[in-house]
Amino acid sequence: QVQLVESGGGLVHTGQSLILSCAALGRLFSFNATAWYRQVPGKERELVASLISGATPTYPDSVAGRFFISRDNAKNTVYLQMYDLKPEDSAVYYCYAHVSDLLRRNYYDVWGQGTLVTVSS
Repeated sequence: QVQLVESGGGLVHTGQSLILSCAALGRLFSFNATAWYRQVPGKERELVASLISGATPTYPDSVAGRFFISRDNAKNTVYLQMYDLKPEDSAVYYCYAHVSDLLRRNYYDVWGQGTLVTVSS
């Protein structure tokens, strides 16, 4: 089973940047889709970036032009570059992947443990 390990969260000031990383640990798998979500206590988890293999990344209006998702297949790592951060971007950020197990020939969803991003005004 693939595991996702996130890193890069922290405390920044308004207008600053942050890069989140999500390393996928496992063998003989491939990414079908990857995404980043965020969640604030008491609210539903919100999709902030998605990347389906072979397609163009998509973003909601709230982060379009400021957040960028990318993937390094050689390192099995997904990134979320966040620029011009705002206090409303503060949340726990979760990495998601839909992967194919090349050995068992099945596929499944996997989530990271979350990393906290706090943007102070």
